[in-house]
Amino acid sequence: MEYYKIAYFLYFIPIVAFIYQLMPKKLRWFILLMSSMAYAFYHSKVYVIYSVMTAVISYITALVIEKLDKKKKEIIKQLAKEEKKIYKKKQQKKEKFILVTGIILILSILLYLKYYNFFAENVNNILAGGKTILKGKNLIMPLGISFYTLQAVGYVADVYWGKVKAQKNPLKLLLFLLFFPTIMEGPIAAYTDINEKLYAGESLDVDNLAQGYIRIFWGLFKKLVIADRLYVIVSELFNNAASYHGAYIAAASITYTLQLYMEFSGCIDIVIGSAKLFGITLPENFRQPFLSMDASEFWRRWHMSLGVWFKTYIFYPVAMSGPVKRWTKYGPDKVGKNVTRLVELAIALLPVWLSNGLWHGAAWGFICYGLYYFTVILIEQALEPVRQKAVSGLKISDKTIWYRWVRRIKTWVIIFTGELFFRAEDLKLGFSMFKSMFRNFKISELFNGAFLNMGLDRLDWIAVLFGLIIVTIVGAFREKHKDFGAWLAERKLPVRWLLYISLIVGVIILGVYGPGHEEVDLIYAGF
Repeated sequence: MEYYKIAYFLYFIPIVAFIYQLMPKKLRWFILLMSSMAYAFYHSKVYVIYSVMTAVISYITALVIEKLDKKKKEIIKQLAKEEKKIYKKKQQKKEKFILVTGIILILSILLYLKYYNFFAENVNNILAGGKTILKGKNLIMPLGISFYTLQAVGYVADVYWGKVKAQKNPLKLLLFLLFFPTIMEGPIAAYTDINEKLYAGESLDVDNLAQGYIRIFWGLFKKLVIADRLYVIVSELFNNAASYHGAYIAAASITYTLQLYMEFSGCIDIVIGSAKLFGITLPENFRQPFLSMDASEFWRRWHMSLGVWFKTYIFYPVAMSGPVKRWTKYGPDKVGKNVTRLVELAIALLPVWLSNGLWHGAAWGFICYGLYYFTVILIEQALEPVRQKAVSGLKISDKTIWYRWVRRIKTWVIIFTGELFFRAEDLKLGFSMFKSMFRNFKISELFNGAFLNMGLDRLDWIAVLFGLIIVTIVGAFREKHKDFGAWLAERKLPVRWLLYISLIVGVIILGVYGPGHEEVDLIYAGF
């Protein structure tokens, strides 16, 4: 019952909404919990117990931290000034120990289920020359483990930092972690983002229902009309990469990037729309990423909730750590401000991008994908003073349209190259495809018939191009006016409903689904 299936948005959600509305306000959060547990159990069966274990660990860790902090504040009031510092430092160590222990326990479930076999394989290859020291295990991960684990870590860290109060009801915390719209593909929400609305139990609202379902159909449009058609070409080119070279490989990286974006952002649209039905606003996860001027900006616009999580819980703690602070004081006099800044940035970014790569999957290809962006971003930062000086010397404004598009196209090359390795089954295939891209490169090969007929007919291509144009227009509007949904809601009723009906009819007529069509699984659901 994935988000794009009829069973989800025409049966599951309406049934949940109906029962939700029938219940007293104070019990509606419990209906969301039961629905989320049912959804998780449907996909994970008994392995949902791992999800419950994560919630229990998070619940206990946060309560203990808060209890220690409350005790600390009460006792400090009674102590002399000198004793306060000693006692405060001692208690902070205890709280930090509880935090670290809790995070290790939370992560240990993910590390065991997702990374044990990867670890065992590499231990066997490195230490035993391929012989078996550690046996592989048939491990099954519960739905959404990579997403709710990060939410759990963020929650206990926020309690430790005093950003939020510990949740006293373990079932409410479980709902936060397993909320059915977010569990499969995110976005990764902070507890402060949704906790009030999640438990408020507000009545269903006509405007929320309309906006929610339109957002759902917008997501379906991206996936069923565009992404699932591009999947046909992507599969052919990557599965038979040895048979292709030159422009075909470039087309493979571009079509996969478009497929990934249309599917992932489309799924997030469905997720945000699903939550909106219940009056819950989730954080946006995409903001026109292909308008980015550099790799750093791209990652501020792409999978934004993951980027915010890494920035908040890895980048800033590392950047503010003792060794890094000492380096920022020592470095300028020894190696200069620019080198000091780059080293400081590298120290904070390395764990971020290693974690980013590993988060996507237990494979060296994903690790190298993370290191690829680590390297690119560092190079960009190192060259930024040179760029600014050159632009100033040539009297080019950063707002000049042609110059902005040159920077965007440069960023596209970086993105498409990264996604080529991201999609390849392993590093060997990725490098092989990358090298073959420069062999007999002829753009004309893409228009001689073979590529255009690679599993798609003329009507399919018309649907894809039409879909891309519509998504581009909406994206350009959002970039300028921010909230397309709010703008649409302000239009006159006939105009609004004409657009609504056009979208729904477009999904029904142009969507790829039903008998004779291959069902395409959600890419990020596998992470």
